Amino acid sequence: MTESAVENVDILIIGAGPVGMTLHLALAAGGQSSLLLDRRPQAALQADPRALALSHGARELLEQIHSWPARAATPIETIHISQKDGFGRTLLDRADYALPALGYVVRYRDLAAALAANLNDSSLLAEADILDVHADNDGATVALRHAGQLRRIRCRLLVHAEGTPGDDPAVSVSDYAQQAVICEVTPTPGHGRRAWERFTPDGPLALLPLGDEYSIVLTLPPAKADAVMALDDASFAAALQAQFGHRLRFAKPGPRSRFPLALRQRKTLVAGREVWIGNAAQTLHPVSGQGFNLGLRDAWQLAETLLADGLDRDHRECIAASLQRYAASRQLDRRGGAWFTDTVVKAFSNDFAPLKLARGLGLLALDLCPPARHFVAKRMIWGARAWP
Repeated sequence: MTESAVENVDILIIGAGPVGMTLHLALAAGGQSSLLLDRRPQAALQADPRALALSHGARELLEQIHSWPARAATPIETIHISQKDGFGRTLLDRADYALPALGYVVRYRDLAAALAANLNDSSLLAEADILDVHADNDGATVALRHAGQLRRIRCRLLVHAEGTPGDDPAVSVSDYAQQAVICEVTPTPGHGRRAWERFTPDGPLALLPLGDEYSIVLTLPPAKADAVMALDDASFAAALQAQFGHRLRFAKPGPRSRFPLALRQRKTLVAGREVWIGNAAQTLHPVSGQGFNLGLRDAWQLAETLLADGLDRDHRECIAASLQRYAASRQLDRRGGAWFTDTVVKAFSNDFAPLKLARGLGLLALDLCPPARHFVAKRMIWGARAWP
């Protein structure tokens, strides 16, 4: 193997998933260059089985960088929120906000493809094996192996967008002792562009309209997730029916996959010339679909801050101040999102009778009090940009 000389770039982004690509394209739209690195081959994104719930606010951001996958997106016009074997429900309706939809459901691979279509050939180094990261007060140097060569890339700003972190003392972890089982099923009758959030003692059950089917996120304790994964299709459909109820019938479940659930929060978003965004900064429970939308807003806010301040002046104090402004600007949104999802999961994932009564009263009050309902809905659609 041969080693090339040190290469210099302004901004290096580790992680070329949708959040990393959004940041790259938002910077490019403002005239700022950056380079994406990813350990995976580009084709790996097409193998991801997940469906993503994107808010209308996320659509507005992606449209600005010409990356909205309109043909692949299924609109959510209403959201029905209820609890299993308990009273009280809330219905959110896009008509209340004069929007075409409250949100959209898009397959991960379709969103990734829409973003990748806007990349230049020189924008991304895929299958880059990152060997070492050395950061100092003036930037960072990344050593990597790519296409049989050892390379060193020096940047003035290093952005971590590589996804959920492993064990890291800088990241606090709260394990929910739950797993999310995901698949697609065919509903009868059709979904009518309605999403369901159904709270059960085992955890939330989300039904997200996707094409003619529902994308299912079934939250269960690990032992029950093991049992559900082992069921044949007919038995799985019956188990799903038992959790949801009988307003719809389910058939033809597709391949199932699962992943463990925990709240992970990086204690500090910025360290020197390094900054963390998306799941690398915070990984939320999938309830209410807030995590990915929060990551997109991270990318957008970072791009706005960097473009407003500019990197043309390589003054240590200027870049440090810019990063601190970014970190401060994200606190309300990320803390609010983490608090909301964490509180909902802990309050609803049980069968404690007094709590079930309180939950029912809360859902009923939310439904009967439009200002409170609109407060919740607008923050789900636009995040902290909708405050106060």
